[in-house]
Amino acid sequence: MTLESLNYAIALPEIFLVTMACLVLVVDVYLPADKRNFTYVLSQLSLIVTLALVLSNPAESRVLAFNDLFVQDAMADVLKLFILIISFGVFVYSREYLLARNIFKGEFYVLGLFSIVGMMLMVSANNLLMLYLGLELLSLCLYALVAFSDSQQKKRGDGNASEAAMKYFILGAIASGMLLYGMSILYGLSGSLMLSDIATAVAQSSTEGNAQNIGMVFALVFIVVALAFKLGAVPFHMWVPDVYHGSPTAVTSLIGTAPKLAGFAMIMRLMVEALGGLQADWQQMLIVLAVLSLAVGNVLAIAQTNLKRMLAYSTISHVGFILLGILAGTADGYSSAMFYTISYAIMALGGFGIIMLLAREGFEADNISDLKGLNQRSPWYALMMMILMLSMAGVPPTVGFWAKLAVLSAVVDVDLVWMAIIAVFFSIIGIFYYLRIIKVMYFDEAEDTQPLVCGRDMQIMLSTNSLAILALGFYPAALMSLCVAVFS
Repeated sequence: MTLESLNYAIALPEIFLVTMACLVLVVDVYLPADKRNFTYVLSQLSLIVTLALVLSNPAESRVLAFNDLFVQDAMADVLKLFILIISFGVFVYSREYLLARNIFKGEFYVLGLFSIVGMMLMVSANNLLMLYLGLELLSLCLYALVAFSDSQQKKRGDGNASEAAMKYFILGAIASGMLLYGMSILYGLSGSLMLSDIATAVAQSSTEGNAQNIGMVFALVFIVVALAFKLGAVPFHMWVPDVYHGSPTAVTSLIGTAPKLAGFAMIMRLMVEALGGLQADWQQMLIVLAVLSLAVGNVLAIAQTNLKRMLAYSTISHVGFILLGILAGTADGYSSAMFYTISYAIMALGGFGIIMLLAREGFEADNISDLKGLNQRSPWYALMMMILMLSMAGVPPTVGFWAKLAVLSAVVDVDLVWMAIIAVFFSIIGIFYYLRIIKVMYFDEAEDTQPLVCGRDMQIMLSTNSLAILALGFYPAALMSLCVAVFS
């Protein structure tokens, strides 16, 4: 192992961020409670500098480091860019929410930073071991964050957070075990943990048509099940509504946004790069997962009265659309799935931001009825929420419309027209529960007449978040061309 093979330069953003996470951890220990804002500022500065490091060294080609364990390419750069931007937004939205509940602690930011490091490792993994390491770093931080509010409050609440954390941990552990088992089979058949070596072994087993190919498909089944668990696709979605509902909204906003980008990267690295030779097999599996996710997500969301549970089922339906793009198995399909994932993460960030805006001490504002008369209290934020809901529903001229259209076009191009028809059908059903939010905000009388108060940073972030959805809707080529270039 030489210094050249390590190539520290391309992993500099990850090295810097993990160093700053350790620094934040140490500094926070010695800070008095009234100076805790310094932890927040230091965490945000860490994200900004990491973002600058990613932008300062763009990948002109595929570059490997650490004896080929770590890869930098165009997909890694774009996904890291949006992971950092969205995580920055999560921290902005969360500050006042945590302050109001007396859980404005350094642990939130330390665990948040380490989870971001895990996401970035998943995005740049070129080896099964590196991929699993990044996934577990992300997952363990999220398990702790879900139980964060119950562990920090002196008077324990209703225990929803602890219950959600247990469900998340147990089901997540099962999914990790399945993934590890699938990876062990791949290692046994290919003799290597490198994704490129596995891809070569898969290609050889497919051409020879021997028993080794059956073993590869067997490993594929375990990997697809594990990925479905992590993404929350039906029928492995049971944890999503409970975790979204039971977690503090600040944590839910983190779980429901940036990790989706890391999950997309994981699918691309494992399914496309390593197991691309088995596309005919995993395409059939993804078709089933996509149809079930679209159906269950959109239908069950209608019955929800809790806003976070509604957004959880909404997430499940959006995962169905992401899988549609991937199962197309073409460059257009992958780029449209990436475009959809990024667009959804931005939309979900704004939605959870509005919930945290409405919340105050002793009041979560996580029921749909809590949005009643929002237009009377604040016409501007009602407009911002309306833009977000219309975009999630796929109504033009928002970016959500173009995201759905791109995925549907990719599916039609590979002669899966019936899949596109099913997706459109369930999307029309899904419009109902998004329009119900708009109806409640604009046509129902306000039950709570207290003025909405938030810091200037949150005001700017919420407005920028929602207006970006509208701007990308008017000019989708700005983001779409970036995604197309990744897979060109």
